Amino acid sequence: MTIDWDRRTCARRGHVTYAPDDPRLRVRLHAETALGEVWRCLRCGDFVLGEPHGSGPAAEAPLVPRGKVLRDLFVLRFLAIERAVRGVFIVLVAVAVWRFSNSQDAVRRLFDEYLDVFRPVFRHFHYDLDHSPVVGTLQKSFGYRHSTLVLVASLLLAYALVELVEAGGLWYAKRWAEYLTVVATAAFLPLEVYELTEHVSPVKITTLVLNILAVLYIALTKRLFGLRGGRKAFDAERRSASLLEVEESAGVLVAS
Repeated sequence: MTIDWDRRTCARRGHVTYAPDDPRLRVRLHAETALGEVWRCLRCGDFVLGEPHGSGPAAEAPLVPRGKVLRDLFVLRFLAIERAVRGVFIVLVAVAVWRFSNSQDAVRRLFDEYLDVFRPVFRHFHYDLDHSPVVGTLQKSFGYRHSTLVLVASLLLAYALVELVEAGGLWYAKRWAEYLTVVATAAFLPLEVYELTEHVSPVKITTLVLNILAVLYIALTKRLFGLRGGRKAFDAERRSASLLEVEESAGVLVAS
């Protein structure tokens, strides 16, 4: 089933109407009914009863996202939510690393105590905790210096900040955020590929594929870095999707 993004958005946010000064264009957006005057919504195209939300020259009308542009905005906001969740998670990890750096000895003693308790339980299920990769990694972390752990926490916070900035910019469809997302995500792709050479897991493969698709989708659909005509073609595509532009072109054709 095809999703009608225009009507779906109007149902949630309400219609957007505008009365242009140009009489040829105005008559294509306006009608009189027994209940009163109606104006066409600039997003879904339905006629809406009541006064228009704005009026003036057609060039000053709000550029309301509709059609493919509106669908792309939905995808960007999905990516924004994903970036926000990831950013918050990284912040929590950074805080945990920082707190661990200030109490390594206490955490190590607690870890050893719990390890002694669970070792017989796991041995019963034929799993050797002393040779577990996860346990080995945690034991190695206890040997890291305080300054190293503080540096790791700082880098994690910086990375989280980038993710949260991306999330905010993508939510409002800012072009600089699209560039930042593509560059930042692409920069980490080699690291993700390297991690796969060390250890393959479904989570790592899924993450790599999603990040590659996100980079390609944003770069191509938003025409970044000059792709598919660049910014000029992107702006022209947005204008061509505008209901006012469509009706204005139709009015000129009819008049000629």
